[in-house]
Amino acid sequence: MIAAPRSGSGKTTVTLGLLRAFRRRGVAVVGLKSGPDYIDPAFHAAACGAEGVNLDSWAMAPALLSALANEASAGRLALCEASMGLFDGVPAPTGRSGASADVAALLGLPILVVLDVSGQAQSAAAIVKGCAAYDARLRLAAAIMNRVGSERHKRLVSDAIEALGVPVVGALPRDDKIALPERHLGLVQAGETDALDARLEAMADFIEANVDCARVLELARGAAFRAQPMRAVALQPPGQRIALARDAAFSFVYPHLVQGWRAAGGEIVPFSPLADEAPREDCDACWLPGGYPELHAGRLAASARFIEGLRRFAETRPVHGECGGYMALGRSLVDASGVAHKMAGLLGVETSYAKRQMTLGYREARLADDCALGPKGAALRGHEFHYATIAARGDDEPFAFVTDAYGAAPTPAGSRRGRVTGSFFHVIAEA
Repeated sequence: MIAAPRSGSGKTTVTLGLLRAFRRRGVAVVGLKSGPDYIDPAFHAAACGAEGVNLDSWAMAPALLSALANEASAGRLALCEASMGLFDGVPAPTGRSGASADVAALLGLPILVVLDVSGQAQSAAAIVKGCAAYDARLRLAAAIMNRVGSERHKRLVSDAIEALGVPVVGALPRDDKIALPERHLGLVQAGETDALDARLEAMADFIEANVDCARVLELARGAAFRAQPMRAVALQPPGQRIALARDAAFSFVYPHLVQGWRAAGGEIVPFSPLADEAPREDCDACWLPGGYPELHAGRLAASARFIEGLRRFAETRPVHGECGGYMALGRSLVDASGVAHKMAGLLGVETSYAKRQMTLGYREARLADDCALGPKGAALRGHEFHYATIAARGDDEPFAFVTDAYGAAPTPAGSRRGRVTGSFFHVIAEA
């Protein structure tokens, strides 16, 4: 596991650089991601050529998490990028807090800690010592220093850390040229990043010049990986043949969900609303994932074949929208400039990206009625992460009753009208 004491320390740069560097060396490698994140896994896949999965200790039962890790890493070196700080999570029983430390402890992953050492020297060793001692379940295997200012700075920090018995396997100088572009939900998506392959090659060059990759591989090979084989289906497929929207506006679908649907006998039939494509008529369910419809609202509103086809589909078969997909199913979407665009009108909700407010956190949802995601009362775990707000809810029935990880009272959320459902809730797994 590639972890850090806090966000912004350089985990993604190290992970992507190592993934591409090992691929160039002929090592079969895959990237995993701890926590709810749609964007990083696509970069991992681009860097190493293999699709990984998300591993979430709050939303996933330990057996499911273990099975997903086992399937994704079979016969390959697995590099798991942590989220936020290594120990950051929510109040929960031991092992189920959502912290990356829980994932590492369950799977027996040694920790490669990335430290932003700018503005400090020997004090970095105190942070390493704290990380090593804080959770007895973990083994801190090595450290990489990031944003090193000089050879003298490098020597002061590395000598202090290695005096603790923790090897330093890399020292990265300050270099802002290899940073990836960002937007409001994080990095610009892998498929939209200009010259992505060249950027990944530059990251690999940077890592190979400043990290002992052979030592990293040696440390990984000595790990006692504890993943267990079992059938890894996080959510039963919503239909036998699933029309799945996939393009720049609708790209936030977890790989483990799609892999699980296929494992359970489902067939995935992708289509592109931005290319004015409708869900295929031979499908029996339609799924509109999250993404960035707010950046393409005018184009979606003008996609008559998509909207009319979606409406026909919904007359006889279930349609579900998550977050951005929910916005597209509503009556209208107001873009950043305040212009309202008509959407599919299959739900009464009206959403706005002009009136922005960040909503972020884990959620547990209990379905308000039978739908494509399960029977009435079924519990699902997932999260919300969006800046859009609801301008008007309409008069639809709720999709689910939702609570957070801190014990808030359940509240109605989302919309349900006939066979059409949607909400800002992103499902990760059945509870």
